[in-house]
Parts: sequence; C-alpha cells; structure tokens
Amino acid sequence: MNLRESNTTVLAVGAAGRFAGLVVPELAKRGAHVRGLIRDANEGKDVLSHGAAEVAIGDLGHLASMEKALQGVSSVFYIAPAFLPQEAEVGVGVVEAAKRAGVKRFVFCSVIHPVLSALTNHWDKAPVEEAILTSGMEYAFLHPTLFFQNFAGNWANVVTSHTFAEPWSTETRFSRVDFRDVAEVAAIALTEDRLNFGTYELCAEGHMNRIEVATLMSEVLGRQIRAERFDPDKVVAGAGELGKGLRRMFDWYDHQGLLGNALTLRAILGREPRTLRSYIEELNANYEDHK
Repeated sequence: MNLRESNTTVLAVGAAGRFAGLVVPELAKRGAHVRGLIRDANEGKDVLSHGAAEVAIGDLGHLASMEKALQGVSSVFYIAPAFLPQEAEVGVGVVEAAKRAGVKRFVFCSVIHPVLSALTNHWDKAPVEEAILTSGMEYAFLHPTLFFQNFAGNWANVVTSHTFAEPWSTETRFSRVDFRDVAEVAAIALTEDRLNFGTYELCAEGHMNRIEVATLMSEVLGRQIRAERFDPDKVVAGAGELGKGLRRMFDWYDHQGLLGNALTLRAILGREPRTLRSYIEELNANYEDHK
C-alpha cells in the first residue's frame, strides 16, 4: 500500500503540538490528506495553515471522540504528550480504537530504549508497542532520543544568564536529534511502504555532555556559557503529579545517559541528520530577530 498514490486519510494525533505539528507539513508536502486531531477548536486554524486538510476535536482519554476522529482513517501518527497520566493505558486504548476503526497502518513515535523500566516515560511505551504488534495493523516504531527543540524554551535564559543548567549531572552524555528529521521519517513511514514493520532508532551524530553543549553554545554566541546543575528538588516540588516521574528520570540521568547511533536516521533520510550546532545557530538567529 503506497499512501502517496491513494485517496486516504492520515490522522495526526496532537497536530497542534510542538512535535506532531511538525509532522503535518511533512505529510502535506507528500500529498497526504491529513486530519489533525486537536483538543481545542481554537487551534484548528493554525493546524490547517500548516497543511492539514481537516481537523477533528477529540481527547485521547475520551473513547467516543477518538472513535469519531478515526472514522474513515487509513493511517495514524501517534505521539503521547510528555508524562501523560496512565500513558500506557491511554496508548493501548488508542491502538484498540484504531484497530476497530479499520486503520491499516499505525506509526508510533515512541522513545529510544523503551525497555528501561527505571524511566516511567520510557517503560510506558512498551505496552503500546506490544498492542500494535498484536493488532494486525502495519506499523513502524520510531525511537527518537532527546530532541534539539527542548533547548528552545530556556534559550532566552541561556543568553541572558550566560548559563546552561539542567537538574542532573553535567557529565552525563546523550544522543540528541532534531525533531524535524523525526517528522520527515514519520511522513515517509506513513506515505511509503519501505519502513513497514520496522523499529528505527533516530539520533543525530554525537554524544555530548552539558559541558560540551555549553562550549558549543559559547562558540555560537561568541561569549562564555557556563554548564551548571540546578537543584532537582525544586523542579520536582513544583511539578505536582509529574514529580515522581521526573525524580526517577533525574536520578537516572545523574548516572546514565541515552546513547544511540546515527546510522539508521542517515540511511532513511539519504542525507546527514541536522546537527546540534546548526540548530543552536538557527535558534539564536530567531531569538535575535524577535528581541
């Protein structure tokens, strides 16, 4: 089944979000008919402007709204909100609803190393993958590592304080990836057959710790950026119900990183993945333009 050549509908779950929102234009670029699933009707105009042909209003935890959104859908792109309560149960419910609706293909943006039981936000992906594997649907599992885009929310503070801080060790190394590259892979998986029934670790080159990232930021900004660690207790205390999951993640990151290999992403895209340096240069240029 080549979706590019057929009149089918792809449901993009969370189409107004920071990440699924990047998948919508990649699908539209490939000629897909995209139905963007949103929670707030006020988000519809932006989703349509990014290439969706239509929108559906729904909530992942509300079965009736999901069943309505899935009517006439041939393929689904699914990424769960970060630290979604009962993430495993919600995700399995989405898979089961898709199967009942006759969906043929399910592309799940999971996470690198979903077998890590110490990390709730990783381990909760495993039951969803199992549900997909036993559903009879075509599938692709995307296993991206940390997103470059996570730097954006704190960039103004980095520039003004000359400090790059996170609530775990400065020495921990991570693979990272630009979600725009992940979005391109997702669109390929949804519109072509070549990624069917595969599991794909998605990483850019490099395994940098915070000291090395701060050095890179210093080079881009032309002034020294210090790498520091701020108190994780303050983050956990202000996180409410998310605090327990964050605590486990920070404790893990104090001693273990998330490391992967760029080979798979390079092979799928047929080019080099975007680099962290180029992302930081772009991030800073946008910041300077909007000051």
